[in-house]
Amino acid sequence: MSKLVRRGFHHIRKRYTSNVPAALIENGQNRVIDASLTLIRERAKLKGELVRALGGVVASASLLGVPLGHNSSFLQGPAFAPPRIREAIWCGSTNASTEEGKDLKDPRVLTDVGDVPIQELRDCGIDDDRLMNIISESVKLVMEEDPLRPLVLGGDHSISFPVVRAVSEKLGGPIDILHLDAHPDIYHSFEGNKYSHASSFARIMEGGYARRLLQVGIRSITSEGREQGKRFGVEQYEMRTFSRDRHFLENLKLGEGVKGVYISVDVDCLDPAFAPGVSHIEPGGLSFRDVLNILHNLQADVVAADVVEFNPQRDTVDGMTAMVAAKLVRELTAKITK
Repeated sequence: MSKLVRRGFHHIRKRYTSNVPAALIENGQNRVIDASLTLIRERAKLKGELVRALGGVVASASLLGVPLGHNSSFLQGPAFAPPRIREAIWCGSTNASTEEGKDLKDPRVLTDVGDVPIQELRDCGIDDDRLMNIISESVKLVMEEDPLRPLVLGGDHSISFPVVRAVSEKLGGPIDILHLDAHPDIYHSFEGNKYSHASSFARIMEGGYARRLLQVGIRSITSEGREQGKRFGVEQYEMRTFSRDRHFLENLKLGEGVKGVYISVDVDCLDPAFAPGVSHIEPGGLSFRDVLNILHNLQADVVAADVVEFNPQRDTVDGMTAMVAAKLVRELTAKITK
Protein backbone atom coordinates (compact mmCIF):
# COMPACT_ATOMS: atom_id res chain seq x y z
CA MET A 1 0.00 0.00 0.00
CA SER A 2 1.45 3.37 -0.99
CA LYS A 3 1.99 6.18 1.51
CA LEU A 4 -0.51 8.31 -0.43
CA VAL A 5 -3.23 5.68 -0.12
CA ARG A 6 -2.50 5.19 3.58
CA ARG A 7 -2.76 8.94 4.18
CA GLY A 8 -6.07 8.85 2.36
CA PHE A 9 -7.48 6.19 4.70
CA HIS A 10 -6.35 8.13 7.76
CA HIS A 11 -7.96 11.29 6.35
CA ILE A 12 -11.26 9.49 5.78
CA ARG A 13 -11.20 7.99 9.26
CA LYS A 14 -10.48 11.37 10.82
CA ARG A 15 -13.15 13.13 8.77
CA TYR A 16 -15.96 10.69 9.57
CA THR A 17 -15.14 10.24 13.26
CA SER A 18 -14.61 13.92 14.09
CA ASN A 19 -18.06 14.17 15.72
CA VAL A 20 -17.80 10.89 17.60
CA PRO A 21 -17.03 11.20 21.34
CA ALA A 22 -13.37 10.43 22.01
CA ALA A 23 -14.28 8.23 24.98
CA LEU A 24 -16.39 5.98 22.75
CA ILE A 25 -13.49 5.43 20.35
CA GLU A 26 -10.97 4.87 23.15
CA ASN A 27 -13.21 2.38 24.94
CA GLY A 28 -13.64 0.46 21.71
CA GLN A 29 -9.92 0.48 21.04
CA ASN A 30 -9.23 -0.79 24.55
CA ARG A 31 -11.61 -3.70 24.02
CA VAL A 32 -9.81 -4.66 20.81
CA ILE A 33 -6.42 -4.41 22.56
CA ASP A 34 -7.66 -6.56 25.46
CA ALA A 35 -9.04 -9.16 23.05
CA SER A 36 -5.78 -9.25 21.10
CA LEU A 37 -3.66 -9.71 24.20
CA THR A 38 -6.06 -12.29 25.62
CA LEU A 39 -5.62 -14.48 22.55
CA ILE A 40 -1.82 -14.32 22.80
CA ARG A 41 -1.97 -14.90 26.57
CA GLU A 42 -4.21 -17.95 26.37
CA ARG A 43 -2.32 -19.53 23.49
CA ALA A 44 0.98 -18.98 25.33
CA LYS A 45 -0.52 -20.51 28.50
CA LEU A 46 -1.68 -23.58 26.59
CA LYS A 47 1.68 -24.07 24.87
CA GLY A 48 3.59 -23.43 28.09
CA GLU A 49 1.48 -25.97 29.98
CA LEU A 50 2.08 -28.54 27.24
CA VAL A 51 5.85 -28.07 27.27
CA ARG A 52 6.01 -28.19 31.07
CA ALA A 53 3.91 -31.36 31.13
CA LEU A 54 6.23 -33.06 28.65
CA GLY A 55 9.30 -31.87 30.56
CA GLY A 56 12.95 -32.30 29.73
CA VAL A 57 13.81 -28.78 28.53
CA VAL A 58 14.83 -25.56 30.27
CA ALA A 59 14.26 -23.30 27.23
CA SER A 60 11.93 -23.77 24.29
CA ALA A 61 11.41 -21.61 21.20
CA SER A 62 7.92 -20.26 20.56
CA LEU A 63 6.92 -18.47 17.37
CA LEU A 64 5.19 -15.10 17.62
CA GLY A 65 4.24 -13.35 14.39
CA VAL A 66 4.30 -9.57 14.12
CA PRO A 67 3.01 -8.80 10.60
CA LEU A 68 3.92 -5.12 10.53
CA GLY A 69 5.12 -3.43 7.35
CA HIS A 70 4.02 0.20 7.48
CA ASN A 71 7.27 1.44 9.06
CA SER A 72 9.22 0.40 5.97
CA SER A 73 10.80 3.26 4.05
CA PHE A 74 10.34 1.62 0.64
CA LEU A 75 7.95 -1.35 0.41
CA GLN A 76 5.44 -2.70 2.93
CA GLY A 77 5.55 -6.34 1.81
CA PRO A 78 7.16 -7.68 5.03
CA ALA A 79 3.71 -7.42 6.63
CA PHE A 80 2.79 -10.56 4.67
CA ALA A 81 5.80 -12.60 5.77
CA PRO A 82 4.79 -14.54 8.92
CA PRO A 83 2.29 -16.94 7.27
CA ARG A 84 4.64 -17.53 4.36
CA ILE A 85 7.49 -18.38 6.73
CA ARG A 86 5.29 -20.79 8.67
CA GLU A 87 4.20 -22.44 5.43
CA ALA A 88 7.84 -22.90 4.42
CA ILE A 89 8.86 -24.26 7.84
CA TRP A 90 6.44 -27.15 7.41
CA CYS A 91 6.90 -27.55 3.65
CA GLY A 92 6.97 -31.21 2.63
CA SER A 93 10.00 -30.65 0.41
CA THR A 94 12.26 -30.84 3.47
CA ASN A 95 12.20 -32.51 6.88
CA ALA A 96 11.50 -31.03 10.28
CA SER A 97 15.00 -31.40 11.73
CA THR A 98 17.58 -28.73 12.39
CA GLU A 99 21.13 -29.32 11.22
CA GLU A 100 22.05 -30.24 14.79
CA GLY A 101 19.30 -32.86 14.89
CA LYS A 102 16.50 -31.22 16.86
CA ASP A 103 12.99 -32.20 15.72
CA LEU A 104 10.71 -29.21 15.20
CA LYS A 105 7.66 -31.47 15.43
CA ASP A 106 8.47 -31.98 19.10
CA PRO A 107 6.53 -29.24 21.00
CA ARG A 108 9.38 -29.09 23.49
CA VAL A 109 11.52 -27.74 20.64
CA LEU A 110 9.08 -25.39 18.89
CA THR A 111 5.57 -24.10 19.57
CA ASP A 112 3.53 -21.31 18.00
CA VAL A 113 1.37 -18.73 19.80
CA GLY A 114 0.09 -17.02 16.64
CA ASP A 115 0.23 -13.41 15.44
CA VAL A 116 -0.24 -10.02 17.00
CA PRO A 117 -3.20 -8.72 14.90
CA ILE A 118 -1.40 -5.62 13.66
CA GLN A 119 -3.74 -4.64 10.83
CA GLU A 120 -6.86 -5.13 12.92
CA LEU A 121 -5.40 -2.89 15.61
CA ARG A 122 -4.43 -0.21 13.09
CA ASP A 123 -7.89 -0.38 11.50
CA CYS A 124 -9.24 0.69 14.88
CA GLY A 125 -7.09 3.83 14.77
CA ILE A 126 -4.49 2.64 17.27
CA ASP A 127 -1.31 4.68 16.77
CA ASP A 128 2.28 3.46 16.73
CA ASP A 129 3.05 4.44 20.33
CA ARG A 130 0.32 2.11 21.58
CA LEU A 131 1.06 -0.48 18.90
CA MET A 132 4.67 -0.75 20.05
CA ASN A 133 3.43 -1.23 23.62
CA ILE A 134 1.07 -4.00 22.47
CA ILE A 135 3.94 -5.80 20.73
CA SER A 136 6.08 -5.50 23.87
CA GLU A 137 3.26 -6.80 26.04
CA SER A 138 2.68 -9.74 23.70
CA VAL A 139 6.36 -10.72 23.97
CA LYS A 140 6.18 -10.51 27.75
CA LEU A 141 3.12 -12.78 27.78
CA VAL A 142 5.13 -15.44 25.96
CA MET A 143 8.05 -15.05 28.35
CA GLU A 144 5.77 -15.45 31.36
CA GLU A 145 5.15 -19.06 30.33
CA ASP A 146 8.40 -20.71 31.32
CA PRO A 147 10.25 -22.30 29.50
CA LEU A 148 8.96 -20.51 26.37
CA ARG A 149 11.30 -18.05 24.67
CA PRO A 150 10.02 -15.82 21.84
CA LEU A 151 11.21 -16.35 18.28
CA VAL A 152 9.55 -13.49 16.45
CA LEU A 153 8.56 -13.53 12.78
CA GLY A 154 8.55 -10.07 11.20
CA GLY A 155 7.46 -7.84 9.72
CA ASP A 156 9.83 -5.00 9.06
CA HIS A 157 12.75 -4.26 11.34
CA SER A 158 10.87 -1.69 13.40
CA ILE A 159 9.51 -4.60 15.44
CA SER A 160 12.91 -5.31 16.98
CA PHE A 161 12.66 -2.25 19.22
CA PRO A 162 9.49 -3.28 21.12
CA VAL A 163 10.61 -6.92 21.20
CA VAL A 164 14.06 -6.16 22.62
CA ARG A 165 12.55 -3.66 25.06
CA ALA A 166 10.18 -6.34 26.34
CA VAL A 167 12.92 -8.95 26.68
CA SER A 168 15.21 -6.57 28.56
CA GLU A 169 12.46 -5.33 30.86
CA LYS A 170 11.17 -8.83 31.55
CA LEU A 171 14.65 -10.14 32.38
CA GLY A 172 15.47 -7.07 34.45
CA GLY A 173 18.53 -5.74 32.68
CA PRO A 174 20.38 -5.15 29.42
CA ILE A 175 21.23 -7.90 26.96
CA ASP A 176 23.81 -8.44 24.25
CA ILE A 177 22.55 -8.29 20.66
CA LEU A 178 23.90 -9.98 17.57
CA HIS A 179 22.39 -8.13 14.60
CA LEU A 180 22.89 -9.47 11.07
CA ASP A 181 21.90 -6.94 8.41
CA ALA A 182 22.98 -5.08 5.30
CA HIS A 183 22.11 -1.83 7.12
CA PRO A 184 22.80 -0.59 10.66
CA ASP A 185 19.19 0.66 11.17
CA ILE A 186 20.41 3.26 13.63
CA TYR A 187 19.22 6.58 12.18
CA HIS A 188 17.97 8.90 14.90
CA SER A 189 14.79 9.26 12.84
CA PHE A 190 14.22 8.33 9.22
CA GLU A 191 11.88 10.40 7.06
CA GLY A 192 10.46 11.90 10.26
CA ASN A 193 9.48 8.50 11.67
CA LYS A 194 11.07 7.63 15.00
CA TYR A 195 9.72 4.08 14.64
CA SER A 196 11.11 3.60 11.13
CA HIS A 197 12.66 0.23 10.37
CA ALA A 198 15.84 2.26 9.78
CA SER A 199 15.78 3.59 13.37
CA SER A 200 15.02 0.54 15.51
CA PHE A 201 18.50 0.17 16.98
CA ALA A 202 18.73 3.85 17.85
CA ARG A 203 15.63 3.36 20.03
CA ILE A 204 17.12 0.21 21.55
CA MET A 205 20.42 1.87 22.43
CA GLU A 206 18.78 5.06 23.71
CA GLY A 207 16.65 2.97 26.04
CA GLY A 208 19.66 1.19 27.52
CA TYR A 209 18.26 -2.21 26.57
CA ALA A 210 21.55 -3.50 25.16
CA ARG A 211 25.04 -3.61 26.62
CA ARG A 212 26.76 -4.78 23.44
CA LEU A 213 25.42 -4.48 19.93
CA LEU A 214 27.34 -6.30 17.20
CA GLN A 215 26.22 -5.52 13.64
CA VAL A 216 27.43 -7.99 11.02
CA GLY A 217 27.04 -7.95 7.24
CA ILE A 218 26.86 -4.16 6.93
CA ARG A 219 27.44 -2.87 3.41
CA SER A 220 25.01 0.05 3.07
CA ILE A 221 25.89 2.65 5.66
CA THR A 222 25.92 6.44 5.64
CA SER A 223 28.03 8.86 7.65
CA GLU A 224 25.13 9.17 10.10
CA GLY A 225 25.10 5.40 10.50
CA ARG A 226 28.78 5.42 11.42
CA GLU A 227 28.43 8.44 13.69
CA GLN A 228 25.48 6.88 15.51
CA GLY A 229 27.46 3.67 15.83
CA LYS A 230 30.31 5.53 17.51
CA ARG A 231 27.88 7.45 19.72
CA PHE A 232 26.38 4.25 21.10
CA GLY A 233 29.57 2.18 21.10
CA VAL A 234 28.26 -0.24 18.48
CA GLU A 235 30.62 -2.86 17.04
CA GLN A 236 30.03 -2.60 13.29
CA TYR A 237 31.51 -5.30 11.05
CA GLU A 238 31.25 -4.32 7.40
CA MET A 239 31.36 -6.74 4.50
CA ARG A 240 34.36 -4.98 3.00
CA THR A 241 36.45 -6.36 5.88
CA PHE A 242 34.60 -9.67 6.37
CA SER A 243 37.52 -11.84 5.24
CA ARG A 244 39.62 -10.23 7.97
CA ASP A 245 36.88 -10.48 10.61
CA ARG A 246 35.61 -13.96 9.72
CA HIS A 247 37.52 -15.93 12.37
CA PHE A 248 36.38 -13.62 15.16
CA LEU A 249 32.75 -13.58 14.00
CA GLU A 250 32.60 -17.34 13.63
CA ASN A 251 33.84 -17.80 17.21
CA LEU A 252 31.76 -15.31 19.17
CA LYS A 253 31.11 -15.61 22.88
CA LEU A 254 28.43 -13.21 24.10
CA GLY A 255 26.28 -12.59 27.14
CA GLU A 256 28.70 -12.87 30.04
CA GLY A 257 27.61 -10.51 32.80
CA VAL A 258 24.22 -9.67 31.25
CA LYS A 259 20.77 -11.25 31.15
CA GLY A 260 21.24 -13.10 27.87
CA VAL A 261 21.70 -12.71 24.13
CA TYR A 262 19.24 -11.60 21.47
CA ILE A 263 19.72 -12.42 17.78
CA SER A 264 18.14 -10.26 15.09
CA VAL A 265 18.42 -11.53 11.52
CA ASP A 266 17.40 -9.22 8.71
CA VAL A 267 17.10 -11.47 5.67
CA ASP A 268 18.90 -8.84 3.56
CA CYS A 269 22.10 -9.59 5.48
CA LEU A 270 22.40 -12.32 2.86
CA ASP A 271 23.63 -11.64 -0.62
CA PRO A 272 20.56 -11.32 -2.89
CA ALA A 273 21.79 -14.37 -4.79
CA PHE A 274 20.67 -16.36 -1.73
CA ALA A 275 17.64 -14.27 -0.74
CA PRO A 276 16.13 -12.15 -3.53
CA GLY A 277 12.82 -11.64 -1.71
CA VAL A 278 13.70 -8.52 0.25
CA SER A 279 12.70 -4.88 -0.11
CA HIS A 280 16.22 -3.48 -0.13
CA ILE A 281 18.41 -5.51 -2.48
CA GLU A 282 22.05 -4.88 -1.61
CA PRO A 283 24.70 -6.97 -3.44
CA GLY A 284 27.87 -8.14 -1.75
CA GLY A 285 26.39 -9.81 1.31
CA LEU A 286 26.93 -12.89 3.42
CA SER A 287 26.45 -16.38 2.05
CA PHE A 288 23.89 -18.55 3.78
CA ARG A 289 26.64 -20.78 5.12
CA ASP A 290 28.46 -17.71 6.48
CA VAL A 291 25.37 -16.93 8.54
CA LEU A 292 24.98 -20.50 9.75
CA ASN A 293 28.64 -20.69 10.74
CA ILE A 294 28.20 -17.56 12.86
CA LEU A 295 25.01 -18.90 14.47
CA HIS A 296 26.18 -22.48 14.99
CA ASN A 297 29.47 -21.46 16.60
CA LEU A 298 28.02 -18.71 18.78
CA GLN A 299 28.51 -19.40 22.50
CA ALA A 300 25.60 -17.71 24.23
CA ASP A 301 22.39 -18.13 26.19
CA VAL A 302 19.98 -17.01 23.48
CA VAL A 303 16.87 -15.65 25.22
CA ALA A 304 14.98 -14.47 22.13
CA ALA A 305 15.40 -13.80 18.41
CA ASP A 306 13.72 -12.41 15.35
CA VAL A 307 13.76 -12.95 11.58
CA VAL A 308 12.65 -9.82 9.73
CA GLU A 309 12.37 -8.04 6.38
CA PHE A 310 11.42 -11.02 4.22
CA ASN A 311 9.17 -9.54 1.52
CA PRO A 312 7.00 -12.24 -0.14
CA GLN A 313 5.95 -9.77 -2.82
CA ARG A 314 9.51 -9.79 -4.18
CA ASP A 315 10.23 -13.46 -3.77
CA THR A 316 10.85 -15.81 -6.67
CA VAL A 317 8.12 -18.01 -8.10
CA ASP A 318 9.43 -21.05 -6.25
CA GLY A 319 9.42 -19.27 -2.87
CA MET A 320 13.19 -19.40 -2.54
CA THR A 321 13.48 -16.67 0.08
CA ALA A 322 10.60 -18.08 2.11
CA MET A 323 12.59 -21.30 2.42
CA VAL A 324 15.68 -19.30 3.38
CA ALA A 325 13.74 -17.49 6.11
CA ALA A 326 12.30 -20.80 7.32
CA LYS A 327 15.77 -22.34 7.49
CA LEU A 328 16.95 -19.37 9.57
CA VAL A 329 14.03 -19.95 11.94
CA ARG A 330 14.90 -23.64 12.21
CA GLU A 331 18.53 -22.96 13.13
CA LEU A 332 17.60 -20.17 15.56
CA THR A 333 15.22 -22.62 17.19
CA ALA A 334 18.18 -24.91 17.78
CA LYS A 335 20.12 -22.06 19.44
CA ILE A 336 17.22 -21.21 21.79
CA THR A 337 16.01 -24.67 22.80
CA LYS A 338 17.96 -26.58 25.41
